[in-house]
Amino acid sequence: MKIIFSKKCAEYSQPGHPESPARVISAYNYLKNNCSQFTVNASLFIEPAPCKDADILLAHTPRLLEEVKKGGFFDMDTPALPDIFEYAKLSAGGAIEAAMLALKGEKAFSLMRPPGHHAAKNHLGGFCYFNNIAIASLKAKESAGKIAIVDFDCHHGNGTEDIFLGKKDFLYLSLHQSPLYPGTGLSNSANCINYPLPANTTPAEYLSAFGKGLKQVSEFNPDLLAVSAGFDTYKHDPITNILLEKETYKEIGKLLLSLGKPMFAILEGGYSRDLPECIYQFLLGMEDNQEAGL
Repeated sequence: MKIIFSKKCAEYSQPGHPESPARVISAYNYLKNNCSQFTVNASLFIEPAPCKDADILLAHTPRLLEEVKKGGFFDMDTPALPDIFEYAKLSAGGAIEAAMLALKGEKAFSLMRPPGHHAAKNHLGGFCYFNNIAIASLKAKESAGKIAIVDFDCHHGNGTEDIFLGKKDFLYLSLHQSPLYPGTGLSNSANCINYPLPANTTPAEYLSAFGKGLKQVSEFNPDLLAVSAGFDTYKHDPITNILLEKETYKEIGKLLLSLGKPMFAILEGGYSRDLPECIYQFLLGMEDNQEAGL
């Protein structure tokens, strides 16, 4: 397991904003202090490089690229903070690094911010400036055949669907609470499979739906599995209403691992104090090696 992380992604913030630096710093510290192999082998943490403008243009229009670069936009949830273009490029670069490692047969998780799955071809929003999973997947397509994107964030990845809808050799699967922001993902369309779930969905109900969705992914038979890992489906998350336990994320990781495909994951949402433990459980499931502590 490789963890992509840079402390630079904690350098920006907006007072009172739930997508805060504490999310990633607390997770980094927890993983470093609770996983023996992490402390013994520092190479498990990899510093990413920023992506290139050309990488962003694989998923987004030149207009959006220029808007973020120049700060020429207004969005209350996705503010035009100083140097946000550079931070967004670094987060997308972390996703690309994770994808490249997966293509080499290693499992990888990008512990970076800002998240990305609400960023559409020509629009930002929902805390997201550029769509990290889309940029990484399109970059990986240069070396891979078919790619499946699995999104278990509590919010529908409207940006990811916008980018990949009808795109050959890609499949998008999303499980998300509905009704909830952004109000999309209510039905299936072409190569985009959506499982809208009601508030108070239990772990058993969620895993049942997740298993059904992964059967469709298995039938697609991808060469690479890209995962938008959102942990706001946790029962104590302050802005959502799904009832997953910490241990549910281990089961999610195991189910993804059972597909037997090269796999990488990136952080999307998750705003509770228990986010570090939720991530840890997910990584255990991805690795399926609980005793070794990753």
